[in-house]
Amino acid sequence: MNPAETPDPFAPVDLGPARLRNRVVKAATSEGRSPDGLVTDDLVEFHRAYAAGGVGMTTVAYCCVSPQGASAPGQIVMSEAALPGLRRLTEAVHEEGAAISAQLGHAGVVASKKLTGVTPVSPSRFVNPASMAYCREITRAEIVEVIDQFGRAAQVAVDAGFDAVELHFGHLYLPSSFLSPLINRRKDDYGGTIDNRSRLVREIARHVRNVVGSEIAVIAKLNMDDGLPGGIWVDEALRTAQLLDADQSLDAIELTQGSSVFKPMYLFRGDIPVREFTQVVPRPMRAGVRLTAKWTMGAYPYEDLYMLEAARQFVPVMRNTKLILLGGITNRAHLETGIREGFHLMAMGRALLREPDLVNRMIDDPDTKSRCTHNNKCMVTVFGRTHCVLDPVQRYGAASSAESSPQASVRAR
Repeated sequence: MNPAETPDPFAPVDLGPARLRNRVVKAATSEGRSPDGLVTDDLVEFHRAYAAGGVGMTTVAYCCVSPQGASAPGQIVMSEAALPGLRRLTEAVHEEGAAISAQLGHAGVVASKKLTGVTPVSPSRFVNPASMAYCREITRAEIVEVIDQFGRAAQVAVDAGFDAVELHFGHLYLPSSFLSPLINRRKDDYGGTIDNRSRLVREIARHVRNVVGSEIAVIAKLNMDDGLPGGIWVDEALRTAQLLDADQSLDAIELTQGSSVFKPMYLFRGDIPVREFTQVVPRPMRAGVRLTAKWTMGAYPYEDLYMLEAARQFVPVMRNTKLILLGGITNRAHLETGIREGFHLMAMGRALLREPDLVNRMIDDPDTKSRCTHNNKCMVTVFGRTHCVLDPVQRYGAASSAESSPQASVRAR
């Protein structure tokens, strides 16, 4: 495809049964706006801003399929109790003309007993190197229950009016950890070969599709590699994607990298916010964080479209499933590159966190440049309320002046 043939990234596009007004997806980013595990006005406004700012679809980050699947305090558990707030959230996004997806996850080895009250589960016995927490091997009966939990959570999403669900099969959360030969050392038919290690994600995807039918789109976020020696790498990830594609349970796969267990900068790339991380840990630990941060977090330079090299390997494998490109997408030229490379949608995270209206600005001016500096200080804000540290409105709230009046807000839209 030459540049003259590149489809408009801001034209309407289909994703399964969902119709999106353009190809831009706000990627899931931890939000910290649900302190009691329920939707708040703050969370509604967080996603309304992306919808008003022009995205085709916004993603509500990490909705737990069960209380035991939580990875951090204050995450929404997909349940009857959450339904009224979730309906209010989807209605607010739809009013702005955008679609909305719920990311469904089970933390597995990323969970902590202090948070959930139970020992975290893993494909095999495992010690999380980041928390030094012991994780016990999950039983076959519990695997069946987890699959059912994903299905029940997906039904809540349908009932709440979501347009899609995103099954979190990445970052070494429970489904992803089954794909990892480093963590999954089982001797049954969920371990061993990559076909066996892919069994859980395939069963989850099939069950969710059976539950939701053609009501909403089903997406999976899938690791291409996790950056850990002996872990997930592209060769086996291609096989997992091929198997998922053959099952035809998914409408799209969003390709990702890295983990929430070790060396998280492999996912984010760029500056390591060492000083900021030292400020959120107990004082006795601060010296250790300063000394070991580059080793524990990893040091990887940022570059535009940094996942593209690995992601383009997946394009010829797909026959039935669309692909979503993630990583270092900040301007219209990047969106057009993604389309030319064979991707259906493009997901943006930090750039939109910096500027929720970036899509509208790119539509108005194709030469618009993102203001995101990739300082990654937003990573540390997940311990409270996720925001861009360079945006005073997100950080402190609107100023008490004429510019923060309701009339000014309407004009800004």
